[in-house]
Amino acid sequence: MGIPVVRGGRPTIDGRPDTPYLVDSFGRVARDLRVSITEKCSLRCTYCMPEEGLPPIPAGDLLSAAELVRVVTLAVRELGVHEVRFTGGEPLMRRDLEQIVAGCRAALPDLPIAITSNGVGLEHRAAALAAAGLTRINISLDTVDRAGFARLTRRDRLDSVLDGIRAAHRAGLAPVKVNAVLMRETLSGTVDLLDWCVSEGCELRFIEEMPLDADHEWARANMVTAAELLEVLGTRFRLTATERDDPSAPAERWLVDGGPAAVGIIASVTRSFCADCDRTRLTADGMIRSCLFSDQEYDLRGALRAGATDAELAELWRGAMWNKWAGHGIDAAGFVPPERTMGAIGG
Repeated sequence: MGIPVVRGGRPTIDGRPDTPYLVDSFGRVARDLRVSITEKCSLRCTYCMPEEGLPPIPAGDLLSAAELVRVVTLAVRELGVHEVRFTGGEPLMRRDLEQIVAGCRAALPDLPIAITSNGVGLEHRAAALAAAGLTRINISLDTVDRAGFARLTRRDRLDSVLDGIRAAHRAGLAPVKVNAVLMRETLSGTVDLLDWCVSEGCELRFIEEMPLDADHEWARANMVTAAELLEVLGTRFRLTATERDDPSAPAERWLVDGGPAAVGIIASVTRSFCADCDRTRLTADGMIRSCLFSDQEYDLRGALRAGATDAELAELWRGAMWNKWAGHGIDAAGFVPPERTMGAIGG
């Protein structure tokens, strides 16, 4: 169900330049840290989770709040990370999320700290998270049709998600971005979703569906492409392409009806941005992962709990990223999806 056998050993660093940063052999530098903090989730989206959920990770195998603060601080101070995003599963399933955020904020006063959430229950915690030091939030929402939402997520929780988005605005978590995975069954409703996001002051970003689903039903022939989406959105809105400010930012953006509202598309499959990828990942069970699609992982948790110094942890992390793949290889004839699904890796 997406949790592979842990890879051990030390990464090779042959040919690596003498730099403290997370450079890889293709010259990319990882500055964006994604940290999964739980495998648990309150929804069961078909493109992410099996209906029964992921196998539970023993509580002792999850990084504690103090351990998370330590590794995030290390990543920023020693490895050149510029921003961190906490993911899941669903990060709101961690009761100590506010403690994690507050610890990182105390150690790193200027660090941009974000979470990616499904928004369920956020209305009860948005203010506390903002007070703890959370900077902004991305909320996953694929449709504003209640029946369609229930089919897709296997839960009737649309009202809670919408309440959570509004609570995020009230708490000052800006900008509030909405992420929607492109699927055939929701394509006709994308115009309504964009209309809702514009009216609520959210920036909507559509993401091409990737082969990371738990049910292994993804097929290139069935996926909705960015080009198809633009055609559908163009039936109601006038879209004007904008220049990408940051080449490592995955989203291409269009102004909606002249702006200031904008919509983004992350075309992970048809317009791959692997050559500019600047991400490094830490799974909920403490494994360094250089790419969504690579099953090569290195055990940071084991080293941490064995008494490794910050310098030793930093060297392990540098080596793991030095060996990052050139790209996801979805178009390759022999492509094999990773063992971990999206829910087990973290967004």
